[in-house]
Formats: sequence, structure tokens, C-alpha cells
Amino acid sequence: MMRLKNDAIAPIRDDASHQAALAEIERLWGSAEQTPERNRLDVLMTLVDAYEPLRWPDEDIDPVDAIKPRRENSGRTRKDFEAIVGSSGHASEILIVAGA
Repeated sequence: MMRLKNDAIAPIRDDASHQAALAEIERLWGSAEQTPERNRLDVLMTLVDAYEPLRWPDEDIDPVDAIKPRRENSGRTRKDFEAIVGSSGHASEILIVAGA
């Protein structure tokens, strides 16, 4: 993962810095409240939330069609998606509709 000097946080301006931010978010996920790690997580999530709509405008995207690219961009598997939606049956229903 690309780490910045002194762990500085910088704007996300390209896909490489976006991927680095996602990896750092994954590493920090679950950090305890009121810690420097949690503060870093919150700031990185805010930066990612600001970057993604600029990089991938969604005005013409059906929300269901966004599932597969988002899953792939975050490095998650179908099993991860199943855990999110609650069962493999629900995942299949959603992914069939999405064509994923």
C-alpha cells in the first residue's frame, strides 16, 4: 500500500490514491472511538465519499447496476456480499437483477 510520509492525509486525485485510501480504510475499520486511528478512518472515508462521485458520476446508473463494480473496486468477494445482505439467496436475487 502506498503510504504518505509521516502518515499525512492528502486529497484523493487519482485511482492510485483512491485504492490506497480504500486499503487504509480496510486496515483501520473497527478502530475504537476517540482514537487517532478512528479520526484517520473518518477523514479517509470523507475523502473517498467526496472523490467517488467525481470519478464515477451516478446520475445515469441504476443503483443495482453499481453493485458489481463497487464490490470489485473494494476487493470484496461474492461471499462478502452475501454476508452483507444476509444470505446467499438474497445475494443471488440481487445479482441476477443486476446482471452481476
